[in-house]
Amino acid sequence: MAGTRKGTYRIRNWSKYNESLVQRGSVTFWFSEDAISQWHHANARPRRGHPFVFSDTAVECLLVLRELFQLPYRQTEGLGRSLVQLMEIELEIPDYTSLAKRAAKLGISLDVRRHTGSIDVVVDSTGLKVFGEGEWKMRKHGKSKHRTWRKLHLAVNPETQEIEAETLTENSSDDASQVDPLLGQVPGRTDRFYGDGAYDKWKVYETLEERGTRAIIPPQRNAKIKRHGNSRSRPLSRDVAIRDIRRRGRRQWKESVGYHRRSLSETAMHRMKCCFGDHLKNRLLPNQKAESRIRCKILNKFTRLGLPQFEWI
Repeated sequence: MAGTRKGTYRIRNWSKYNESLVQRGSVTFWFSEDAISQWHHANARPRRGHPFVFSDTAVECLLVLRELFQLPYRQTEGLGRSLVQLMEIELEIPDYTSLAKRAAKLGISLDVRRHTGSIDVVVDSTGLKVFGEGEWKMRKHGKSKHRTWRKLHLAVNPETQEIEAETLTENSSDDASQVDPLLGQVPGRTDRFYGDGAYDKWKVYETLEERGTRAIIPPQRNAKIKRHGNSRSRPLSRDVAIRDIRRRGRRQWKESVGYHRRSLSETAMHRMKCCFGDHLKNRLLPNQKAESRIRCKILNKFTRLGLPQFEWI
């Protein structure tokens, strides 16, 4: 019996996608004229202590360069000094201690494109290492008590593949606890929520019910009906999914509700780790949150520059 031959994909817009990859490394794209014009703090509101010299835009611009080129704080300061010298601009660069202190309190926007109407979101989480042994030493000598990581939770728009919301928590936080904080960051209304079995919790369904969002979450295999058919109340969405799975099977249920779109969140995680690695450079949680948020903002910029469009061969 002859075996089936696997097909392959080809990038249709290679020329445009290639140019977007080149532009990702353009320093002038990130160190823009708009950032330079807003470099110094306006001192609009008085504050205790010495007033800020540099604006949030200046600090964020240097932090973006730090994440883009995977630099420590000191080398980031040196890169900034070199850039203003080469561009022949009279501009002061904040020192590395100021960057670290300001990063912990910086409010960073994900810079998501505006959209009208409701959107769908696919949600998932992944682990980012903070410190500890590498994989080889862990396999050779076992796990160390000093090894720890953080959990990055993302809500991705499947239509644009942009990250609409993100949170960074300690590794003890469960995925279901971050549904409300994630949806609270999404502007406007969410129509459908795609998540894996980790979000099969009643608190998640209650949150989605309050927001008028349809849950596309596979129930556990031993799930039981909570509100039976003879009840006068409206059937619960989880009970509807359980009945549908019993009648048609789990695989056909996933195909009918479009559950495969959830894989786009895993694609975003993969892109994140390919571009920035699976480690966090900072050691304090507030700085780690700023670091992960800046990475998400850069990834959204990458998405708008251009993504590959595949065709089946």
